Amino acid sequence: MPSLLYDVAILGAGPAGATLARLLGGKMRVLLVDRRPLDRDPAPGQPIKSCGGLVAPDAQQAIAQFGLGLPDSVLVGPQLFAVRTIDLPSRQERFYQRFYINVDRERLDRWLAGLATHAEPRFGCVARGVERIETGADAHYAIHLRQDGRDIVEHARLVVGADGAESLVRRLLAPQGPAPRRYAAIQRWFEARDPQPFFSALFDPAVTDFYAWCIPKGDRLLVGAALPPGRDAHARFDRLLAELPAFGYDLSHPASPGRPEGCSLLRPLSPHDVRLGQAAPHESGVLRAHDDGGEGGLALVGEAAGFVSPSSAEGFSYAYRSALALSRALAPGLDGWLPRYRAATADLRANLAGKRLKTPVMYQPALRRLALRSGLKSLEIHEDC
Repeated sequence: MPSLLYDVAILGAGPAGATLARLLGGKMRVLLVDRRPLDRDPAPGQPIKSCGGLVAPDAQQAIAQFGLGLPDSVLVGPQLFAVRTIDLPSRQERFYQRFYINVDRERLDRWLAGLATHAEPRFGCVARGVERIETGADAHYAIHLRQDGRDIVEHARLVVGADGAESLVRRLLAPQGPAPRRYAAIQRWFEARDPQPFFSALFDPAVTDFYAWCIPKGDRLLVGAALPPGRDAHARFDRLLAELPAFGYDLSHPASPGRPEGCSLLRPLSPHDVRLGQAAPHESGVLRAHDDGGEGGLALVGEAAGFVSPSSAEGFSYAYRSALALSRALAPGLDGWLPRYRAATADLRANLAGKRLKTPVMYQPALRRLALRSGLKSLEIHEDC
């Protein structure tokens, strides 16, 4: 046995991973790993998470249930109370009331990670692999890490993938299994000369079968889109940028040179896209997925598990709630955690089912245009008031 064996190793210290580490801290020996140096401000050129950084009402409720409030340090103006929804080809648009807390995603992640005071941090550390180690009745996992040019190996009974769309743990669990549809989320920053105080949701089937967004952030405007991956993704994004000035968006002053930010984004369109975890070795030692209870193993939370809205790509609320569900499943110990986790996420999976039912109305062009034309539940904006 290794000299130090963690109960739980969490790969990824975003909202799901950091929340799980905070909830487990003091009750279990927890290792928290992230490739970003979350213990200090990001230096120029360091990787940051591409994210719109809007905390929707469901996520606000989850934060409230934790007894937390967001500090001023993570907030960025303006706070947003309406969505401007535009069907670009038909030029139809409506405003709908919706309450968002506007945040800086990198500062939010650093704040959340700082709350996990009882976890052992490994920040600025890349997870390279996870290996099942058989030691009689006490099997565990070796986590191979790379930090500052050094190879490090840590050991844990349960490894949790909170590592998003490119989850290493999910690939180990089900390399050939069902997976959510993958998109390339591309974003670019512009100077906000005349910012519109709305979260804009933009639809154009020639750009994407999902959606694009504009979000004011202080003196800058963030423009992004969830695009089908492929060689033409950047050309599709450029087409979006070319369309927006006609709708009052001033994109004449890019805030940063070079290529846009980007990351992968998952969109679970089937109940089979959600994976909760557990793994066992073949006789050869290769990991395979199964659905029995067990003592430790591999688990998934947040986007890595497929917990993200297929209609809006909202993920904060699912991150917090899946972390809470797994922490409750682990409270009695590692034995039999998976059936408890499955039961604890029943409401989350039902919520995703409801979002999937809503998706055709939003993303079938004829239905979307009919809804916009009706004006149902829309706001009238009086800009001269």
